[in-house]
Amino acid sequence: MTDGDWEWDETLFAGTAAHYSVGRVPYPAGLAAAVREALGLDGTGRLLDVGCGPGSLTLVLAPLFESTVGVDPDAGMLAEAARRAAEAGLDRVGWRRLRAEELSDDLGPFRVAAFAQSFHWMDRPLVARRVRGLLDPDGCWIHVGATTHRGAEHDEALPHPAPPWDRIGELVAAYLGPVRRAGQGFLPGGTAGGEEEVMREAGYTEAARFQVDDGRVFVRDADSVVSAVFSLSSSAPHLFADRLPAFESELRGLLADAGGRFSEREAPTGVVVWRP
Repeated sequence: MTDGDWEWDETLFAGTAAHYSVGRVPYPAGLAAAVREALGLDGTGRLLDVGCGPGSLTLVLAPLFESTVGVDPDAGMLAEAARRAAEAGLDRVGWRRLRAEELSDDLGPFRVAAFAQSFHWMDRPLVARRVRGLLDPDGCWIHVGATTHRGAEHDEALPHPAPPWDRIGELVAAYLGPVRRAGQGFLPGGTAGGEEEVMREAGYTEAARFQVDDGRVFVRDADSVVSAVFSLSSSAPHLFADRLPAFESELRGLLADAGGRFSEREAPTGVVVWRP
């Protein structure tokens, strides 16, 4: 996918929202404190989380602000986000079903606009320009990058083996083909790169870059790994159509053969701060 031929596909994450709570590991416990310190936050201002999905980052950062707006085009994601916010007792968060390309000035202003594993799915030059108009004069944009469906690769001994991700990938390919799926299309080259160039061309300056790593080890069962697979756009449940039960059965068999209980160390979370 390139910015020049960008087109929104509403099926990208269809059916994945409910799998996030089970299959995705949470962001590091120290992420909110690191963001607060880096940005000098004092509990005032508003947060905009663009492409918020089921609120995984929104709910981590919302307590740092007076109020928060989460924006996503997927109704299932927003329903899951609202459920999780209510469960956490967060009542100063609102949700809007919008594509990032539809952001309008009436939503602002915001002290911080956050993007977590979402910007590459958007018309990036357009979104970068629109967000600039929504930020306070001293506001900023933060990119939060992490791999939350699986842990970091390592050679250390953990209480259990790592999930057999290579074999899982082979099983997905056996059902969906060797080229990575993405909604109704394909991503032979993976998701878009060149983020820094896009941001600089839109008039932003990189202000800070840091990493958060709590070093936690997670123990995962088969349900967790199955949901991790189904939380991905490349293996969303709808892509399997009527072969979904057969795929899940084979996947669970593979996990049972591998021991059924797994350990992974969380991958570091990177944060880049951009100022207009």
